[in-house]
Amino acid sequence: MLSRGKSTLAGIAYLLLVLLLVLFVGLSCAGLLSQAVRTSPDRNWTRNFNALIIGAAYALVLALSVAICLKRRIAVHRKLQRISKVYHTLGKADVPKPVHRFINQEYARSCLVVYESQPKDGLQEGWSKRGSPAGEVRYRTTLLHTIREIDHLAHAVIPRHPTLRPHTRMLHHFRFILPLLPRDEDGLTPLHFYDSAIQLVRHASREPSEAEFLLGLSAANGLMKVLNECRLEMLEGSLTNLLDLRSL
Repeated sequence: MLSRGKSTLAGIAYLLLVLLLVLFVGLSCAGLLSQAVRTSPDRNWTRNFNALIIGAAYALVLALSVAICLKRRIAVHRKLQRISKVYHTLGKADVPKPVHRFINQEYARSCLVVYESQPKDGLQEGWSKRGSPAGEVRYRTTLLHTIREIDHLAHAVIPRHPTLRPHTRMLHHFRFILPLLPRDEDGLTPLHFYDSAIQLVRHASREPSEAEFLLGLSAANGLMKVLNECRLEMLEGSLTNLLDLRSL
C-alpha cells in the first residue's frame, strides 16, 4: 500500500513538472514572437523573418524532444522483449564480466548465510535432533498420525471392527486384534506399549522424549506389520479358494 502511494505521488509530480515545462516554453515562445513583431518595421506578421526563425526553432526543439522520447521508449521496449520468458541459467556470455562476477559473489554470500543460519546444536523439546534415526519429525504428531493407519489396516482384516472414537484407549479399541499379536516374556504385546505411548502424547503436559517416541513408533510398526501379514494371508487364501472353485 505504501509503495503504491509513493508511485502515485511520483506520477503526479512528473505530470506537474511536464505541465510547468510546457507552460514556460510556451510563454517564452509567445514572448519572443511578440517581441519579433514589435521590432519589425511594419509591426505585423507578414514578411517577418525573425518570427519565422523563432517559430521554426521552437518547432525543431519540439520535434527533437518527441523523437528522443520515442527513441528511448522504443529502446527500452526492445530490451525488455529480449529478456527470456523461460528460466535458464545465466552464463558468462549472457552478461558483462563485472555483472557475472557480482552475481557469483552474491550467490556465494547467500549460500554462506544460509549455511551459517542453520541450527547446529539446538534442541527443541518434542522434536527429533538432526541426524536422529527418527528423522526430523515432531514426536507427538507423528505418533498420533499412526492411529488412523493402524485403524485402516484393522478394518481391512476385520471388516466389522469398531469405529474409531476420538479419545478411546488403544488397548480397548484394538482389543479384537489382540489374539493376533505376539507376546514377550512378561506377557505384553506391542499393543500394550503402543497404548502407553498414545496415552502419554495425548494427556501428558510435557513433550515425549526420543526414547518414548522410538518405543511407541516401534510398537506401531509392529502392529502394522502383523496386520499387513494377516491381510496378505487373507488375500492368498481368497485366491486359493477361487482357483479351487474354478477347477471344480
